[in-house]
Amino acid sequence: MRKKAAFTMLELLFAIVVIGILSKFGVEFLAQAYRGFIYSNVNHTLQAQSASTVEIIASRLQYRIKESVIARRDNALNSFYSVNDLNTTFLDRYTVLEWIGEDIEGFRGTQLPFWSGVFDLENPIIAMNVGNILVSLETNTTNINNTILILSDNSSNFGDAALYFTGATHDITTFGWQGIYADTAVAFNNPITDQLQSVHPINSTVADSSYFIPSVGTMQSVDIYEYYKLFWTAYAISFEDYNNTTQAGKLFLYYNYQPWLGESYSDLNKGIKKTLLAENVSTFRFFAIDSLLKIQVCIKSNLLKGEEHSICKDKTIF
Repeated sequence: MRKKAAFTMLELLFAIVVIGILSKFGVEFLAQAYRGFIYSNVNHTLQAQSASTVEIIASRLQYRIKESVIARRDNALNSFYSVNDLNTTFLDRYTVLEWIGEDIEGFRGTQLPFWSGVFDLENPIIAMNVGNILVSLETNTTNINNTILILSDNSSNFGDAALYFTGATHDITTFGWQGIYADTAVAFNNPITDQLQSVHPINSTVADSSYFIPSVGTMQSVDIYEYYKLFWTAYAISFEDYNNTTQAGKLFLYYNYQPWLGESYSDLNKGIKKTLLAENVSTFRFFAIDSLLKIQVCIKSNLLKGEEHSICKDKTIF
């Protein structure tokens, strides 16, 4: 008769105790490991999202006309502030950052710049057509026009462009911004109808692709400087943190609009482009010190129930 091996009562008790210990601490260990994985994943995602958002904004801001940068408060389109005059105690109230950006795509061109940034002030054509023609060396207005058409999806052209004299005296109220300038309580109405502003609306002529002509008024009373920057669009970063709406916590980029022609970034029916930069944004701040501009973007996640995790990235743009 063969005997069968079996566990003794002591062995069974020991096994039960070991299983109980493993059950208690093993499940807790697995829960902590899973929680750590979730934290790591959330942190990595937020790091990437906030960093990429800041870089996209900075890539456009580095080509801004520095004197043109303004802020709007609490998404109010009826007033604006010079970004250099913001009250740093209330930075969270400024939710829209706007600026005019030079035509960097046209300036880079394909092999050579499409606009040189230099006027030939000694050219006899200028003397013969005072206030009506500006000669820009090595400039091709036809190529500029084609570039603007492509980038604007055929809704803007060279006739919507303007220029800015480097070295001239500038006033934040003369860039074409709509609304009331907060420091003066004076309302500004657009479009610009003369050449006596910081912005000079221009057009081209079939006579020569290096000629600029005023699209409004004349430059006879304007001090013309040798160096200039050309632009055809303004840009706006808008933090649309409205309560109880589908736009809450979203950060948008607006472009393809011309304030000097009387347009605002909110006029979406005029071909103005609107691009979503980021969702779940908890903070969008900016302030300037002279020509330096610092921006900060914070993005949050509610993936962990009952907890809000947020990552912030900032950058200083010269």
